[in-house]
Amino acid sequence: MQRLPIALGILFLLAGLAWPWLSRLPWGRLPGDFSFQRENFSFHFPLMTSLVVSVVLSLLLSWWWRK
Repeated sequence: MQRLPIALGILFLLAGLAWPWLSRLPWGRLPGDFSFQRENFSFHFPLMTSLVVSVVLSLLLSWWWRK
């Protein structure tokens, strides 16, 4: 089997096991995340969280492919 599906499976398993602690992190509530609330409407756009996740995944994948 290829390494990527195995690594993703292990990552998802670890994230699921660590979810009680991961849910306390400020993901989705970082400065730069937009949240608008009106009477019958709420909109949340996690811009900064998306950028952080993208950078971290890019670094991890570039490190992974160099091996």
